[in-house]
Amino acid sequence: MKYHQIDNALFIKNRKNFAAKMQPSSLAVFNSNDVYPISADSTLPFAQHRDIFYLSGVDQEESILVLFPDCPNPKHREVLFLTETNEHIAVWEGEKLTKEAALETSGIKTVYWLKDMEKIMFEMMTQCDTVYINTNEHYRANVETETREDRFTKWLKDKYPAHRVAKSNPILQRLRAVKDPIEIDLMQRACDITEKGFRRVLNFVKPGVWEHEIEAELMYEFLKNRSKGFAYSPIIASGNNANVLHYVENNKECKDGDLILFDTAAEYANYSSDLSRTIPVSGRYSKRQRAVYDAVNRVKKDASKLLVPGTLWAEYHVEVGHLMTSELLGLGLLDKADVKNENPDWPAYKKYFMHGTSHHIGLDTHDYGILAEPMQENMIFTVEPGIYIPEEGFGIRLEDDLVVQKSGEPFNLMGNIPIEAEEIEELMNK
Repeated sequence: MKYHQIDNALFIKNRKNFAAKMQPSSLAVFNSNDVYPISADSTLPFAQHRDIFYLSGVDQEESILVLFPDCPNPKHREVLFLTETNEHIAVWEGEKLTKEAALETSGIKTVYWLKDMEKIMFEMMTQCDTVYINTNEHYRANVETETREDRFTKWLKDKYPAHRVAKSNPILQRLRAVKDPIEIDLMQRACDITEKGFRRVLNFVKPGVWEHEIEAELMYEFLKNRSKGFAYSPIIASGNNANVLHYVENNKECKDGDLILFDTAAEYANYSSDLSRTIPVSGRYSKRQRAVYDAVNRVKKDASKLLVPGTLWAEYHVEVGHLMTSELLGLGLLDKADVKNENPDWPAYKKYFMHGTSHHIGLDTHDYGILAEPMQENMIFTVEPGIYIPEEGFGIRLEDDLVVQKSGEPFNLMGNIPIEAEEIEELMNK
């Protein structure tokens, strides 16, 4: 891996917290992701399933983690199954984790080769009453591909039909939503790499550059700093492209007078950052662009202050809607009649700001978290208001990643990344 090895105290703590939530006499299983084929002998780059990574630190395909806190055999209370490495694999693919390296990575002492899994699982399953399966219940999930986890669950339920079944996901949703200090440090590293990329492109952008050239500059800086690359598909949207919320083509020329909306950020050690900035191609905002920019920035600052323990996500978004409505009135994009006659299910401000303001972020860019439950200390949220005006040919979004504090305003992991219009213009015109 490109990233520095993570202190396995994080994964030991995560397993302990998960085990504390399990029912008596129960076992939980977690699988790596597949390596997905393209065609012929080509595959997509491997990306580890975040749940097994969260609980073990293992970043390798065909790995299985089993947790059985009440197992009568102390050796089998935490077990890793890994693909056995050999000289052939070492030559063609690079050596896989040895048992010793797996212990160093995860803190798990009992490591078996995958070929022994069915035999050992049989012994363990005869000793438990309930098995936790790992299903994807994220509120944004839309999975059409059968995963390795899905196939394993089918096999397990078919082979052991008398066992009770429980779900891992509700436990993980709560645990992963609150970040450990080690996780916050890893996310800070991702944000710092993102900062390096953004500062690089501030010196690069000028009329005539292409969106994909900017993408290349960012990727260079990310890889140089031990990131695998973008945490999500990068959006580099100049001119009216900014009004397509998930514009990812990045294939247009950036023209004098246009703005470029960036929604681009680095990952580090599988942890995401998520940044949005909007800069002028020419290095100067027009008067109208600046007015809209400052309005978005004011909403962002005021919305950030609301990220405190006890805040409910739904109520937070209602309040941000009021902030945005006020700014849109000031910009002349809405009038009082629009607000008075608005549909409560789709308020007037949604014409210009149609997406949500915040989401959990962590191992996933849209990370785990139960939105009906109050915000807690050390949860990390994005704050990303925007105003999109197709008829004027531009859109503006600003976004940072913030850590909820025990008291007071949240801590901004992106506090060093330029956001004020004056600083952006100054840096672009050095």
